[in-house]
Amino acid sequence: MAPKRERAPLETINQVFPSFKGPDTRQGFTDVLYHALVDAGVRVFRFDEEICKGEDIGEEKLRAIQESGVFVLIFFITYASSKWCLMEMSHDAAFPSLDFSSFSKSHLPLLHDFRSKLHLEEPFAPEVVKQWQMALREAGKIKGWELKDRGCSSSASEIRRTSQ
Repeated sequence: MAPKRERAPLETINQVFPSFKGPDTRQGFTDVLYHALVDAGVRVFRFDEEICKGEDIGEEKLRAIQESGVFVLIFFITYASSKWCLMEMSHDAAFPSLDFSSFSKSHLPLLHDFRSKLHLEEPFAPEVVKQWQMALREAGKIKGWELKDRGCSSSASEIRRTSQ
């Protein structure tokens, strides 16, 4: 097991945590959004750069969610088939008790040909699946951006303005 890292100084904590399914958007929209935010001076969590070899992936992602002020849900068609995305979305730091009114973190859903039905490739405990379904329903109540018929850079520019 890797040794625990020192906590980052407050000014280096992530401002934005993007939740997305890698094969859907890593080399496309998410990459364009990442660079637009970084170019504007926004600190964005990036899995490949933030988690060191030997560290617990789940623990580090959940810590990053807790330390982020903006949680961006990038809902592309297969988002709900990723257990990592569902775990991130339903984590209590992002959706405490699924009560958005009492939490100061900003949630920005981005929708691109998304269907909220779970398409899990492996079985999970019924209570976990129920929690994920509730989180998907709650996320669906937040007004977001519809990206289906828009270019990556124009969408990223609008989101950058919102998250600053």
